[in-house]
Amino acid sequence: MEGNIYQMGQVIGAGLAMMGAIGAGAGIGIVVSGAVQAMGRNPDFAGTIQTNMILGIAFAESIAIYCLVVALLILFVGV
Repeated sequence: MEGNIYQMGQVIGAGLAMMGAIGAGAGIGIVVSGAVQAMGRNPDFAGTIQTNMILGIAFAESIAIYCLVVALLILFVGV
């Protein structure tokens, strides 16, 4: 019984750790949406806008990866 409660806490903790991925997904959507609108309004600067968009996606994706690492640590390393 005691082990089941501990395992339940690990699973709930890992799920809560992955809540940050929701923000990362929303951030990526906002970045891409703004970049596409900017490229549509000013095609001359499409290269510069695309470079900034890729950097924004990388930073937002790194947050999701950190969330995943924390969730996996909670699940498999649990003390």
